[in-house]
Amino acid sequence: MIDVLEKRHAVLVAEFDRYVIEHPEFAAKIPQNVQIVLQVEGDNEYNSWSRQLADKQRESGQIVVYVRVKGLKPAKSRLIKPEVVLS
Repeated sequence: MIDVLEKRHAVLVAEFDRYVIEHPEFAAKIPQNVQIVLQVEGDNEYNSWSRQLADKQRESGQIVVYVRVKGLKPAKSRLIKPEVVLS
């Protein structure tokens, strides 16, 4: 089950990074040098695992910031006008 949680975490972290880049006003609300803990509404198993991971990685005295999300939209391709070329 850990592999599933790790994969979910990797996707959430990538999407969080993308969101922060695309929304600098949101990023400005997050203080520097904090431990960010992602939490997904209604996903108690992931949320517990994420908090435990953060506890292991947190530096002494580091402030913790929880970022709660409702979930993820379905993934979609970002390809621009793909073509099939037969040789």
